[in-house]
Amino acid sequence: MAEDRTQQGKPADGTESHDPDFPEAFLAFMRQGWRDTELPVGPRPEVPNYAKRRAALAAAFPGETLVVPTGNEKVRANDTEHRFRPGSDFAYLTGDLDPDSVLVLRPNGDATLFMRPRSSRLTDEFFRSRHGELWVGRRPTLHEKSTELGLPTADLADLDAALADLAPGRTRVLRGFDPRVDAAVRPYDGARLDGQPARDRELAIAIAELKLVKDEWEIAQLQEACDATVRGFEDVARVLPADRGVAERLLEGVFALRARHDGNDVGYGSIVGAGEHATVLHWVHNHGTTRPGELLLMDMGVENRNLYTADVTRVLPVDGRFTPLQRQVYDAVHAAQQAGIEMCRPGVQFRDVHLASMRVLTEALDGLGLLPVSVDEAMDPESTIYRRWTLHGTSHMLGIDVHDCANARKEMYREGPLGEGYVLTVEPGLYFQPEDELVPEELRGIGVRIEDDILVTVDGPVNLSAGLPRGSAEVETWLAEQREAGPRLPG
Repeated sequence: MAEDRTQQGKPADGTESHDPDFPEAFLAFMRQGWRDTELPVGPRPEVPNYAKRRAALAAAFPGETLVVPTGNEKVRANDTEHRFRPGSDFAYLTGDLDPDSVLVLRPNGDATLFMRPRSSRLTDEFFRSRHGELWVGRRPTLHEKSTELGLPTADLADLDAALADLAPGRTRVLRGFDPRVDAAVRPYDGARLDGQPARDRELAIAIAELKLVKDEWEIAQLQEACDATVRGFEDVARVLPADRGVAERLLEGVFALRARHDGNDVGYGSIVGAGEHATVLHWVHNHGTTRPGELLLMDMGVENRNLYTADVTRVLPVDGRFTPLQRQVYDAVHAAQQAGIEMCRPGVQFRDVHLASMRVLTEALDGLGLLPVSVDEAMDPESTIYRRWTLHGTSHMLGIDVHDCANARKEMYREGPLGEGYVLTVEPGLYFQPEDELVPEELRGIGVRIEDDILVTVDGPVNLSAGLPRGSAEVETWLAEQREAGPRLPG
């Protein structure tokens, strides 16, 4: 294998091309006088959950070795990187949040986490390397990480030899995360599935389908993320003036402060769409300004420290009260969302959640005089002309990714039934584009989406984001209460 380098072509020891040649006197001085300390780590309470997932995955591929990397830091610009976010499947199986690590799961169920250990004070790496703790902070030792995760660990420097020893015909790799791993373990044959090596694609599918059912710990993580998201929306409402405009980016930033304080980060790029920007589904530019009399759509979620994310959308009347027409559109979307939520029960087809919401929206569009055909004709699969104003699907799975389980087979997800322990969004919307000449002028530029995070149980749907009101009157009351309470800092 070629010399170990990062994706940016930098040496594996972490030195940079522009590092100076230090005089020996300085190097000798830096190598002495350091006190050694241990990190106060103990086993994390969720360790059994991770072990159970690894066992289930190993059982799906008996007699095979599975290689799951987390990925590397990504360049933001020149020699600066984005903040690292672990690969979701890797984090789901290990709980490890550090870059460059690789999980090797062997046929007998034994697992090894290859990781970059602490930079020893016996070498110069700790002060010279971009991996050194004077640059990036103290990394765990192999023992400390093993204690924390209940998982045997090995030095990342030994990964090449471990990968070289694997039999290609009995090895599967989660590809696309680590070029070093992809190059070291070549696909066994030329068979392809969904454009990827077939055997490796089957591994990605298996992990995605394991993630469909959330265990109790995962549900608690999602509830934590939703609760923090509720606080973030409250923070935004408290700085949203009723009588003048403010920048969308100000509101984005206020929510991001909550996300970083109460969690890891935002779960995805926040959408803050004022006025007609609300009709752009993935409006992430956020360079507009709110205006009294218009609506403000905000689609935002906190990702908690274990990477589980909420995904919530609310629409607020900037001046505090919906106009009659805004209320009519909003109430139609609210009714559609409620119809979808009520369908979230075990055994119900995933697509039926969408169809229940779309039926209500199509009837509302008919009531507005917009449909050129009957409701049944518009809903016909050979027509679906109502989608001009609804645009997107109603639901997606939610978990350690905002669009969780995306690699699952269609018969297990989008064309399959809901199961107990599934968590999905329900988020219908109506969007009347500013340029749409098929709608009355007074509707143009109005966009409304209401989104909540729903847990499927045998006793019925549970709304994890119920801390935020949904009804139009309740939204008005809530907004007034937040404004009266005034701004706050997280704490």
